[in-house]
Order: sequence, then C-alpha cells, then structure tokens
Amino acid sequence: MDTSSDARRTAGTTAAKGGQLRSITMIVIFDVAAPLVAYKVLRSAGMTPVTALLLSGVFPALGVTMGAIRHRRLDAIGVLVLAGIAVGTILGLVSHSARLLLVEGSVPTAIFGVACLGSLWARHPLMFSFAREFTGPDTAKGREMTRLWQYEGYRRVFRVITAVWGVAFLVEAALRVVIVYNTSTGTALALSKVAPFLFAGVMVAWTIAYGAHHKKKGERMAAATREVTEESPADARSSGPQSS
Repeated sequence: MDTSSDARRTAGTTAAKGGQLRSITMIVIFDVAAPLVAYKVLRSAGMTPVTALLLSGVFPALGVTMGAIRHRRLDAIGVLVLAGIAVGTILGLVSHSARLLLVEGSVPTAIFGVACLGSLWARHPLMFSFAREFTGPDTAKGREMTRLWQYEGYRRVFRVITAVWGVAFLVEAALRVVIVYNTSTGTALALSKVAPFLFAGVMVAWTIAYGAHHKKKGERMAAATREVTEESPADARSSGPQSS
C-alpha cells in the first residue's frame, strides 16, 4: 500500500477544501457583509446615500485586489467587478444619484450575459473555457475536457449551459434594475449584494445536475455500444454456414 501517495492525496484534498473555504469567507466578508455594514454606519453618521454607497464599494475592490495578489493574477470576474466599481464611482460623482449608482451594478452582470451568448459562435463557449480554467488545463481532468471536445454531444452540452447562463444573467440584470427603482436605497443595496450569490447558487446547482444527467446518458450509450460490439462476433458465427 502506497501510504505516501495516500498522504499526498489527503493533503491535496485538505488544501483544496481550505482554499474553497477561504474564498467563500472572503466573498461573505468583502462582497456582502462589509459593504452593508459600512453603508449603515456611514448613513447613521449623516453621509448622503451616494457618498455612503461609494465608500462601501471600497470593500469589494479590496477583496478583488487581495485575491489577485494571492493568486498572482486577475481573473475575468475580478476585472468585471473592478470595472463596475470604477464606472459606478464616476456615475455617482457626476450624477449624484444613488439609484443610478445601484443600477450600474447590473452592468457587469449584463455584460457577462452578453459575453456568454456571444461566445456561442466562438470556438469554445465561455462556460467551457471557465470550467477548464477552473479545473486546470494542464491537469488530468483538464486534458480530458480538451480531448472530449471533439465529440458533438459534449460540445452541445457546454453550448446549452453557456446559453442558459447567458439568458439567466440578463434576466438577473433586468430584475436588479426593477428592484432599484421600486425599493429604498438600503433595501436595494442589500438585495444587490445577496441576490447574485443566491442566483449563482441556483445556476451552479442546475449546471451540475444537467452535466451529471448527460454524463450518465453518455455512459449508458457507451455501455450499449460495447454490448453490441461484443455480441456481433458471436451472432456472425451462429449465422454462418453450417456444415451438412
């Protein structure tokens, strides 16, 4: 029994779980809790809604920056977040409108939705590229994803996933605009911070279920094909000419 290999696998699994927990913790602190608390405190201190919103946006930017430093790279999501904060800051300073500043938060969401739909005509749809990047293109699973891309059924699964995510993100962006103009600034801010993660959770759950369904379907088809292949020689022998 190779105890050293088992130990390395266990250590790798533990490190991966630790990294996921750290990422979730940072999202909860910097993207949800800190902006909401900061907005409430700043408003209680007498600041205007626009000023409070602008200052509370420092925390998501700080979270993205810390993640980029830790991983030594800035991913596409981080770029969208920082771009949204920058555009929001400019709009807030120019318009002095809290609602317009909150509506701006839906812009990166809409851009991502459009990017997903636009990538359907590219060589690789966006969700496939994200999945392979997340898995690691140089890992065994990443190489397997690249190999499977030659099959039409595999490509179709990722195109459907990308199309659904694209439409879903556009719907989410539209709903956020409706919320901003039909609720108070504080309520809109709270919903804009929490709703995207709930929405993403639902989409991730659907994606996993959809992928698992098609994986099982592919395994059943492969098993059926093997059975036909294995039975064919026997059938050929039994149907061959019989000696008299």
